[in-house]
Amino acid sequence: MKKISKYILLFIAAIAITSCDNYLDVEPIGKVIPETLTDFRAVLTKGYEAYPKHKSLTTLRGDELILNEYSDDLIYFKDIYTWKDANPDRITTEFQYQDLYNVIFYANVIINEAGKKIADSEDKNQLIGEAHALRAMAYFDLINLFAKPYNSATASTDRGVPIALKIDLEQAYVPESVATVYNQILFDKEEAKNLLNKDTQIKGINYRFSKAALYALESRIYLYQKEWEKAAAAATTALTYNSTLVDLNTNAILPNNYDATESIMALEDVFDNKVKSASYATPALTGVYDRTNDLRFALYFQASASRFRFKKGGEQNQKCSFRTAELYLTKAETLAQLNNLDEAKTTLLTFIKNRYTQLGFDQLTIDINAMDQAALTDFIYQERQREFAAEGHRWFDLRRTTQKQITHSLEGNDYNLIQNDPRYTLPFPVSARLNNPNL
Repeated sequence: MKKISKYILLFIAAIAITSCDNYLDVEPIGKVIPETLTDFRAVLTKGYEAYPKHKSLTTLRGDELILNEYSDDLIYFKDIYTWKDANPDRITTEFQYQDLYNVIFYANVIINEAGKKIADSEDKNQLIGEAHALRAMAYFDLINLFAKPYNSATASTDRGVPIALKIDLEQAYVPESVATVYNQILFDKEEAKNLLNKDTQIKGINYRFSKAALYALESRIYLYQKEWEKAAAAATTALTYNSTLVDLNTNAILPNNYDATESIMALEDVFDNKVKSASYATPALTGVYDRTNDLRFALYFQASASRFRFKKGGEQNQKCSFRTAELYLTKAETLAQLNNLDEAKTTLLTFIKNRYTQLGFDQLTIDINAMDQAALTDFIYQERQREFAAEGHRWFDLRRTTQKQITHSLEGNDYNLIQNDPRYTLPFPVSARLNNPNL
């Protein structure tokens, strides 16, 4: 990342591409000057639109898919799939470090400028609250891609990512500690909480943050920090806005659809069509389903000779950042970690009743009620694996839990990611390191 002026140029270029939206005054010296609420809303919309597809790439690194060696896109994904991060081929697709900072730039424009120019109103508060929430989400994704998983004992010394909060042509962008970045995330989360006034967003604009989405983000943040009580409380609050689950016994639709009753925020394309078409599901993934009683299997996968392809993903109507299923599973996991087993089991059973046949649910009720803390926690991890297949959760769940060994085979060779491998943390992309010698 060179000087922040690069963001200005990128911003101006983005605006130029969409010049049919005549909402910006581009002065001769090259400054982009939004003035009205409508102007600033259009700027933030560009920030939402800029949110990248990095979670689709993380799927290549985990245990969910087999990369098709005959795919035309193999050359773009091979090094990611084999964890060749130190010296990747120049054609390898890079993780979207810069794109996440572009999102942050748009959010910064709103946070730093909108308050000065727009008259006080509920719409103004909602706009600035969304910007804080979006910035928090972008930094949360950056820190969980390019830094070690949060560890309270080492967070103050573990290297994180640079923080950019304003346009400063002279600032040197040096990585801050993991603790410092998380403190910034929590600050933005609280600012958003004080400003947001939309409980939920209607379909069509449900890519925007609402109170429900913010509490869903909060529960995820605290889950990753292992702040169990706070994560459970945030999930519980989010469920007060929307607690509906798709009952697959009566409505066999993908629960991650943007217009499904579970949808809380539908921003991200978490499993794009290029990765989907270049891959098959692993036996390790398909093997964790009860194919007789788990109603998700037939919805998620399609047989292709001796393998299974993903039905999920690759469609605009499957954009998803937060949905109620995550809230139930986060609440169940955190309650289990707190050894509140009865409530954890009740929460979990409420969820799985909507995912299994009656016969399967009846048996699982017996099994789950007999579980101790360790068995229950493991089962919840497995449910997350089943529920969120190809939705961008798995790599981050592995990072924050077991960091297990994974083997990928390609073109007659085996590649191993050993348990607790340093490659569970991505290095900064080559282009970012070239642009910013401080990384």
